[in-house]
Amino acid sequence: MSLKHKSDASAGHTVKKRKTITIENKTNAIKTSKYNIITFLPLNLFEQFQRIANAYFLFLLILQLIPEISSLAWYTTVGPLVLVLSVTAAKDAIDDINRSKTDKQVNNRKVKVLVNGKLESEKWMNVQVGDIIKLENNQFVTVNVSVLLVDFPFIFTYKSDQALSITGDMGDDISKLSSFNGEIQCEPPNNRLDKFTGTLVFKEQKYSLDNEKILLRGCTLRNTEWCYGLVIFAGPETKLMQNSGKTSFKRTNIDRLMNVLVLWIFGFLAFMCVILAIGNGIWEYQQGFFFQVFLPWPTSIPNASFSAFLTFWSYVIILNTVVPISLYVSVEIIRLGNSFYIDWDRKMYYPRCDMPAQARTTTLNEELGQIKYIFSDKTGTLTQNIMMFNKCSINGKSYGKCSSRKIII
Repeated sequence: MSLKHKSDASAGHTVKKRKTITIENKTNAIKTSKYNIITFLPLNLFEQFQRIANAYFLFLLILQLIPEISSLAWYTTVGPLVLVLSVTAAKDAIDDINRSKTDKQVNNRKVKVLVNGKLESEKWMNVQVGDIIKLENNQFVTVNVSVLLVDFPFIFTYKSDQALSITGDMGDDISKLSSFNGEIQCEPPNNRLDKFTGTLVFKEQKYSLDNEKILLRGCTLRNTEWCYGLVIFAGPETKLMQNSGKTSFKRTNIDRLMNVLVLWIFGFLAFMCVILAIGNGIWEYQQGFFFQVFLPWPTSIPNASFSAFLTFWSYVIILNTVVPISLYVSVEIIRLGNSFYIDWDRKMYYPRCDMPAQARTTTLNEELGQIKYIFSDKTGTLTQNIMMFNKCSINGKSYGKCSSRKIII
């Protein structure tokens, strides 16, 4: 196998048939999980402190470590903050563990690879660029492949009109296919699903390759007994994974709304603290600088203005309960319960394929159903769309079977 990459985007990609099987470089393995044992704690804490309320209570904890303004013990803030962070971290860890299990399940799927003139069963993650693999009916396409041989071409969700004409005379003769020594020169990895350009060099002749002669990872082979293909891209270089992008921290509309509400609460808290600090400054100015019943300062405060400044931060600590520390964890618990309802919903079970609904994450549930426009088109192909109207809400009005209002179509 010969594989060449260049750093610039215009660089080409060259593939030759691989002659021996090795497992040192698991190029087709994918990873959609965000954390590992080392990065979980720092990354998760970084994500959680992007929430304004959590950052506020961390700032509050720092203030409580200053004796001149601290009116409450530091552990009164540490306890609730650690509880909130722990609950969210546990939920995020469960989500990431489930993603890792899904990755492991996909990476350990089996596919037949042509090695030394015979087909051997190999794990998906061990398939490498330059391998010739055999796909069978109703099987997921393992990688991005160039179709060499096909029984009858029909691909569900993606269509390949024809195999390479120069390899069509090989039939299903594995020995002839094993002697294939062509070289493919094509575009570098990209996320364009509708475009592919390349050239096959075989027996000193060049043949053009386009989108009609490749199969993409994630497709399913249907109405075709078998298909042989040469692996062009594998793992993170496939178009499917190029479109997936890196797993990142996603914010929902409710998260943004809660941050805005917390900012308004901060504004109200700051306003109250300013009023109380001004009142304290006036009282200190009129009654004297040495009357210190509330704050046990080790030394006297030189003037009323500085006393008001310290009192402002002291009231920030005293009135910290204005900001609801349990707001985020309450929402997280609601999301977790809602994800279980999604998993248990029998109305979303598809018996034909034995496929129930599955909430793959517990942080984006409320984003479901937030649809403004639906574009539908009759393509003319022999496909089947099953869309069952159940219930919807438009401009605050409920429409559906469970509503007493008249359904307007």
